[in-house]
Amino acid sequence: MSSEKQKRSKFSSRLGFVLSAAGSAVGLGNIWRFPYLAAKYGGGIFLLVYLLLMLTFGYTMIIAESAIGRMTRKSPVGAYAHFGKDWMFKAGGWINAIIPILIVPYYSVIGGWVCKYLFGYIQGETEAMATAEYFTEFIGNGVKTEFWFLIFTLLVLWVIFMGVENGIEKVSTFMMPVLVILAILLSIYAITRKGAFAGVKYFLVPNIKNFSWMTVVSAMGQMFYSLSIAMGILITFGSYMKSDLSIEESTSHVEIFDTAIAVLAGLMIIPAVFAFSNGDPSVLKAGPSLMFITMPKIFASMGFGRVVGILFFALVFFAALTSAIALAESAVSTFQDELKWSRRRSTVVLLLIMVALGTLSALSYGPLSFVTILKNMPFLDFFDFLTNSVMMPIAATATCLLVVRVIGVEGIAAEVMRKDAPFKRKAVFNFMIKYLCPFFVAIILFSSVAGVLGWIKF
Repeated sequence: MSSEKQKRSKFSSRLGFVLSAAGSAVGLGNIWRFPYLAAKYGGGIFLLVYLLLMLTFGYTMIIAESAIGRMTRKSPVGAYAHFGKDWMFKAGGWINAIIPILIVPYYSVIGGWVCKYLFGYIQGETEAMATAEYFTEFIGNGVKTEFWFLIFTLLVLWVIFMGVENGIEKVSTFMMPVLVILAILLSIYAITRKGAFAGVKYFLVPNIKNFSWMTVVSAMGQMFYSLSIAMGILITFGSYMKSDLSIEESTSHVEIFDTAIAVLAGLMIIPAVFAFSNGDPSVLKAGPSLMFITMPKIFASMGFGRVVGILFFALVFFAALTSAIALAESAVSTFQDELKWSRRRSTVVLLLIMVALGTLSALSYGPLSFVTILKNMPFLDFFDFLTNSVMMPIAATATCLLVVRVIGVEGIAAEVMRKDAPFKRKAVFNFMIKYLCPFFVAIILFSSVAGVLGWIKF
């Protein structure tokens, strides 16, 4: 096992790990999902609840998964099997491993949509893209959606093929600082628009009158998905982490990076929509269409709309690409570890899987729109529900049980504090992993499934 560990790829520095892990966390969920959930469930009070959960629940799960990865030097399946051969260990590992394999195909379809819009703004189609018909016509056209899906997929797998240090780390080290700069520029532009201050106040100032139980549930779900918890990614990236790097300090940097981008996304979108809609926050509750319909309408109505559109979709493209790369790497790492395949063969097999499953999602609003699952879900919506609402909470529960009942909280602490590294929030970790994390995960699972079945309304 020692020789196997020595051959395993590693990030060259803490910065490489932090930016790669942050890249996995900062994705489409930060750019459009966070702002519309914040607007829908209380603005500033939602932001406050999200921050509290991120510093406790999110922190705990990042620490646990990163430590498990570095402790075992394995991807999820091997990491779980390291602690026992019982079927429950294998099941927990495979659930964590299968999630990114299922997510990255449909995520790449949405990444293809982003590529299409970025290309459209570069071409100068600002006015055309401001109409709802443009988006519906595009996603209903199977040839166009498949083409842009394949473009995005090839970009992702090209980076994966280059490896950990020469591919993932280099791309993340370049893209994440650029992403931050773009987010800051767009936020400054948005908050300086006439009428935007009301949006800034609504988003940043907590108002207890806007608090509800759904504020907590929604903030919990957003934090859960935003930080790439229970996708196998952090276990995989932790396995690439050098033993002399501090897990806690790296986790803190990921928290800061992810939260900063989410807040900047809120400042980018909420004030702009307030200014555009004369203070009507209901416009923000458009959900996914916010990014592809509402925002293009705003860009068309403002000065320098084409330039702002290019910058915005470049930002979204970088965020989508870094997250997709992390998902794909987790899948490739599993193939390498469990099937003993080379990186080249693993990448090619993942390409075939992505094309097969991704095509179902790419065509789900066009040629395959007549095929639905459960409550009239197209393929893309079904894969999203299956992974995010069902499999990820189960995977997180498996991680909590593995830490508490098998490894032990002191075992994780020993890994975190290796070479005298700090573990300042150890008491928070111990309490959360034993008691609150399983409870929170159960809430996410129940509320998500109940929402789809119509038992509760979001």
